[in-house]
Amino acid sequence: MNIIVLVKQVPDTTAIKIDKETSTLIRVGVPNIINPDDLAAVEEALVLKKRYGGKVTTVTMGPPQAESMLRELYALGVDEAYLLTDRRFAGSDTWATSRILSAFIADLEYDLIIAGYQAIDGDTAQVGPQIAEFLTIPQVTHLHKIIALEGNELIVEKQTDYDLETLGVTLPALVTARKEMNTPRFMNAFDIWTCFDKPINIKTFEDLKLDIKDIGLAGSPTKVRKTYTRPVMNKSPKVVMEPQDAAKKIIDLLYPHMEVKNHG
Repeated sequence: MNIIVLVKQVPDTTAIKIDKETSTLIRVGVPNIINPDDLAAVEEALVLKKRYGGKVTTVTMGPPQAESMLRELYALGVDEAYLLTDRRFAGSDTWATSRILSAFIADLEYDLIIAGYQAIDGDTAQVGPQIAEFLTIPQVTHLHKIIALEGNELIVEKQTDYDLETLGVTLPALVTARKEMNTPRFMNAFDIWTCFDKPINIKTFEDLKLDIKDIGLAGSPTKVRKTYTRPVMNKSPKVVMEPQDAAKKIIDLLYPHMEVKNHG
């Protein structure tokens, strides 16, 4: 089973800064981590590899500094790593990012793509599903568990707002993982020792079949017009009263012009 895992190096959300001119994240000088949902996706891929055999390939788009993340993933046990990096990719929203990633993945051999459900620096949960649409393959998002591979069908358990659904999806397919699915393994000593000897495969705009107008800020239909810090509101005063009086108070606040009759 050939598995591609989409990963992203994200800024630590406790240290995020915004460029006031472009309304984009300032990543320089901000501590970076592997996106938690993506790390869970890597763990799921490594478990599947051990169970069914095959190869785990990681793909990321980002600045050159993302190479350090890929080294960490080599130390976890992945087999191959690709970094899509180019200044012309800068400013890409989820649509442009998905177009770039899918243009590259289309030339790879794969049975399954696993992406993190969402990235903590955007929280859109759009890239995985959009890549599946660009590649015209089936998708199942927000997984709770990968149960088994039965022939050419992957049996999964999907988390919904109210329940768990067991589904079968025909490969090749894309699924998205949540950090709650598993506990990522630790790096082992041998792979730490050898991770710096393994190649990071760099791909740029010239390696992809794309039009420049479809990527970066120019190719991004999402436009951030303004960012601002929401003012902190004072806490409402605490009022202690009898249940009947409390109910009347709530109704008065919700419907100030409504007359409430007291039925005792």
